[in-house]
Amino acid sequence: MSEIDIEVLANRGAFRLDATAHFSARGITVVLGPSGSGKTTLLRVLAGLEKQVSGSIRIGDEQWLDSKRGIRVATHERSIGYIFQEARLFPHLSVKGNLDFAQRRGKRRARQLDRAQIISILGIKQLLDRRCTALSGGEIQRVAIARSLLTNPQLLLMDEPLSALDLVRRAEALAYIERIPDVFGIPIVYVTHAIEEASRVANQLAIMNNGRIIATGPAQEIVARLDLAPYLGRFEAGAILEGTVTNEDPEFAISTVDLDGTPLQVPSLGLPKSCKVRLRIRARDVAIAVKRPEGISIRNVIAAQIEEIVEEEDSAFAELRLKAMRQILRARITRRSVKELDLKPGKDVFALIKSIAVDRQLIAAQRRSGQVS
Repeated sequence: MSEIDIEVLANRGAFRLDATAHFSARGITVVLGPSGSGKTTLLRVLAGLEKQVSGSIRIGDEQWLDSKRGIRVATHERSIGYIFQEARLFPHLSVKGNLDFAQRRGKRRARQLDRAQIISILGIKQLLDRRCTALSGGEIQRVAIARSLLTNPQLLLMDEPLSALDLVRRAEALAYIERIPDVFGIPIVYVTHAIEEASRVANQLAIMNNGRIIATGPAQEIVARLDLAPYLGRFEAGAILEGTVTNEDPEFAISTVDLDGTPLQVPSLGLPKSCKVRLRIRARDVAIAVKRPEGISIRNVIAAQIEEIVEEEDSAFAELRLKAMRQILRARITRRSVKELDLKPGKDVFALIKSIAVDRQLIAAQRRSGQVS
């Protein structure tokens, strides 16, 4: 399976879904949008749980829906794992019992997933004999993911699976989720309204509003688009940067990350050298200087060029898109600063980023080939 093609119309009460999208069936595709935008309905359509649907759904070589040709593959015949907001484990069974049930019902394929590997990757070996009613929220979701994997699906659908967890438990769960496509070769369509979750795990982003998919593409490109600010949240809007850990300073608890030849200093990551990382830098945490400043506490001064400026006439602010090395930064500054500094597209500037502005919990290490345990 290499592609997911969707062109569907669906009615759910007064709500109408009119969605067209083409996804690469690799990695994690995050569907992001406000409540009521149609994210869950889209997942239900993919799962075959909505009845009033017309159009086409193709997953790789499998045609799950083609209303013109009368093709409607039933939910139980679609090779999916579906993880809901509520895990829906069987409370009368132990964790092992839940896994046994899933494995018995799993589809037999040429490539079977290894049960021991699933248990190890998701860190649930010590939970096997416990009742599901004795698990924490994070443990419940990890067991739910393991149970879904044991059905041997071709695609995982996740509907805001971490919405009931606090920030710390959510970050821990994301660390497990982001490994699944690489370790097991199973793509994920992940629904959320939280930009911080999307920024951490998404390879691709699909933005939804009023029942439509209004933008799709690589995560770095989508979050950097200024025209999508109303849907990404202006306060939390930012850019995704990817780099490599090059140094760890234990004395001052600072890690250095190389961004295409430019060092970025961030609070200690506790990761080995050469580890690939993804950082999210909020636009509101980026300041602009037209000359390289000296004698300041800000550790990160990055040469950049302005690509685009969008001024918000109904507010004091303006959004800037900056090209820095081969990556994109965003800055949110006042319109008055734009005027007084004579900022315009094509102008060379310096982006100033406080090390402390890089939130530790919004950093995701790429856990490939055993780089991170």
